[in-house]
Amino acid sequence: MAVPFPDPASETDPAARLLAEAAPGDNVPPLSVSQLSAAIKRTVEDGFARVRVRGELSGAKRAASGHFYAALKDDNALIDMVMWKGQAARLAFRPEDGIEVIATGKLTTYPGRSKYQLVVDTLEVAGEGALMLLFEKLKARLGAEGLFDAARKQDIPRLPRVIGVVTSPTGAVIRDILHRLADRFPMHVIVWPVLVQGDGAAAQVAAAIRGFDALTPSSPVPRPDLVIVARGGGSIEDLWAFNEEVVVRALADCRIPTISAVGHETDTTLADYAADRRAPTPTAAAEMAVPVRAELQELLATWNGRMIGAANRQQGLWSERLTALARHLPRREALYAPQRQRLDDSGDRLDRSQRQRLAVITERLATRGASLRPALLARRWDRDRAQLEGLGRLLDSLDPRALLSRGYAMVRDAGGAIVTTAAKARAASELRLQFADGEVAVQPVGDGASPSRPARKPSQEPAKRGQGELF
Repeated sequence: MAVPFPDPASETDPAARLLAEAAPGDNVPPLSVSQLSAAIKRTVEDGFARVRVRGELSGAKRAASGHFYAALKDDNALIDMVMWKGQAARLAFRPEDGIEVIATGKLTTYPGRSKYQLVVDTLEVAGEGALMLLFEKLKARLGAEGLFDAARKQDIPRLPRVIGVVTSPTGAVIRDILHRLADRFPMHVIVWPVLVQGDGAAAQVAAAIRGFDALTPSSPVPRPDLVIVARGGGSIEDLWAFNEEVVVRALADCRIPTISAVGHETDTTLADYAADRRAPTPTAAAEMAVPVRAELQELLATWNGRMIGAANRQQGLWSERLTALARHLPRREALYAPQRQRLDDSGDRLDRSQRQRLAVITERLATRGASLRPALLARRWDRDRAQLEGLGRLLDSLDPRALLSRGYAMVRDAGGAIVTTAAKARAASELRLQFADGEVAVQPVGDGASPSRPARKPSQEPAKRGQGELF
């Protein structure tokens, strides 16, 4: 392709010059891109250091770093915005596309892309209409996950022993609940105090629900059989903590049956959809939690009366049937007569058989006794003879005459009494010494006896046997 040569006439045109030259009277030096970008940045930031912008969120995205990026738009314009991690973490709602918000921050530029953007410090929903739109979006998203399904709902216990209440400890709500429970059926109530409005309220409510659910039978605090999440009435903004996703998920995951009692009858929160039951007011929640004790006692009394009446009627019916059946039974005597006769026959046979057996045993015993008697007598004779012989040997060993034959002598006094000591011998007037072959009379020598007295001639008559002689 041919390149035309420049027209010599154009050499006088400044726009057609090849080299940059300062024009006559021009005192503006050329700026670098960075210098110009920096100048624009200063101008923008100085002129828009604090702005509030209302617009609809578009392209909302939270980065892995925690920063939040989106664009604010209306019908005719669009501006990028960024919210750094620290401010994004404190958002009271989850920003989504289509939500109208009011962003507060400062305008700045991004030289790398020749763009300007809004650095946002706070992000708020623009009015109740926008807040309701956010409510519906969040409801649809969580509902699609099945968090509000009826199949997830648990039955409320008929008579819970322990009731946990998640609410503010200083408001009228807890007083209403406790008063109503005391009127109907006093129960053990555990209050988990939380904020119910403002920054951090949703996190505290969710933590309380999960805290009750984490209790075990061995915990120092008893595990509730029922949990009531309660708050008084207010605007949609006041009740927004109970629309937070963290609260909804805590209620949906709770293994303890729950009752949501947030606001008045016309107020509705996502907590109402996630809980097992919704109460229009906190007082109504207490009425749902327990029955009226007096009514329950009356009902039990009624049931007891009906049970007794039914038992009496059944007993009467059975008695009538038994009486009717008894008429068809045979008489007792007719039933017992064959059995009595059979018993008599059996008794007679038993008596005869016992007598016969006794006779047989007696005969056997007599036969065996006759054969055993001589043997028993012989053994008795041998035993008695051996015993007698032993006694004889013992008697021989004790016979004094056996001692006399071995050189011993028995000393007696004149009366025939045996003298056993020397003192008795000295005192005696006369002594007799008995040997194996006879007696010898002697005169004791000592105190009180005459030594010259001749010994008496032994008498030919047999000596009188004294007491103690064995032969």
